[in-house]
Amino acid sequence: MSPKQVPPPGVDPYFPTHGDARYRVHRYELALDYRPGPNRLGGSARLSAVAGGAALAEFALDLAEFRIGRVLVDGKAAHYTHRAGKLRIRPAKALAAGAAFTVEVHYTGNPKPVRSQWGGLGWEELTDGALVASQPIGASSWYPCNDRPADKASYQISVTTPSPYTVVASGRLLTKTTRSSSTTWVYEQSAPTASYLVTVSIGQYQTVRLIEGSSTPRPNRTVPQTAYLPARLVPEFTIDFGRQAWMMHHFEELFGPYPFGEYAVVVADEELDVPVEAQGLATFGTNHLDGSRTSERLVAHELAHQWFGNSVTIADWRHIWLNEGFAKYAEWIWAEHAGGRTAAEHAAAAHALLAGLPQDLRLGDPGRKLMFDDRLYQRGGLTVHALRCELGDEAFFRLVKDWAVRHRHGVVSTLDFTAHADRYASAPLDGLFHAWLYDPLLPPLPGASR
Repeated sequence: MSPKQVPPPGVDPYFPTHGDARYRVHRYELALDYRPGPNRLGGSARLSAVAGGAALAEFALDLAEFRIGRVLVDGKAAHYTHRAGKLRIRPAKALAAGAAFTVEVHYTGNPKPVRSQWGGLGWEELTDGALVASQPIGASSWYPCNDRPADKASYQISVTTPSPYTVVASGRLLTKTTRSSSTTWVYEQSAPTASYLVTVSIGQYQTVRLIEGSSTPRPNRTVPQTAYLPARLVPEFTIDFGRQAWMMHHFEELFGPYPFGEYAVVVADEELDVPVEAQGLATFGTNHLDGSRTSERLVAHELAHQWFGNSVTIADWRHIWLNEGFAKYAEWIWAEHAGGRTAAEHAAAAHALLAGLPQDLRLGDPGRKLMFDDRLYQRGGLTVHALRCELGDEAFFRLVKDWAVRHRHGVVSTLDFTAHADRYASAPLDGLFHAWLYDPLLPPLPGASR
């Protein structure tokens, strides 16, 4: 079995230079002005935070290559240095252990993605507009933050941009104010949110409300669902996303109440390699629409992340299988519910695929190099399926719903999950979890009848 001691949330072993565990942020207030033509961003960020168990003579924020106007701590000018993506701040007076404090940063520049082994992450300039896709370390490309998933906070995001553009951001739209040729959009995300899950999309979009239809038995009627997309794509969209209301209802039955106040979908006017989840929002590309529901599994995947990854957030990136394994399994559950292949058939196909690939992935701690490997997604889904086969449907689905409800808006680890699962089993699950999470060799296909 894996080591029973998990380091406290803090330094991420995969990204040790990101974040600062010496304090916690509980609220961000971002005021941004963005001009799409020159790709120019001017911003101010006010962070409300609390020092940890030791006095802070200095602390750090993650922020990419912007010009810094001024930095204030508790309203007073602070000394700072800004190099290699780190804004290191020294207050005029050291902050006492446990003290609440505010940081205010004013900055300007031309935002661009943060470079990584997976390509650019974060703020991406489009042909006409912009979007943000920060997972896992791209948040610093557009605002100063404590960039570690365990440090969740509420957000208010104000974006001013030319009036022809629509701004979509994480949370609920509070106000939309037009003055002259510019419009300011203000969004509030009250639920605790990891920095990588905060997003903004800017484009010339049409707004579409997702409603139930004849194909939506017992539809969800409580979660507002809105889409923003180029007007020319509305006919395809109404087919490709036509069953999302039904999907939302089914996932609420399985996973518990939807954890946020609303759900939005953006279809950027650009092709994207993969869709991207954010808090209460998912972004797709034009290539994910064809009017034939070809990408419906991705619609299910991104919606499932609202429970698994966004509401229930991993303490650090070693535990990414908890996000992707459940989102992958949600694809299979949805396909079966909608009349397609069964989850068992999907599991068999995934197992056959993995059997022909290298056996060098430790799912429970894949390492930075393999954390987004497709094998992690497939094996993650198989691990969830193996657990279902072991427990039976009644105990399994009770386990899943209880996991999502008990840890709503919380931070978890693999050890938390295995301990949780043991409570629903008639015999210890150590062997199952060791085989699927920590032994690189692919276990046999789960074969229990259901």
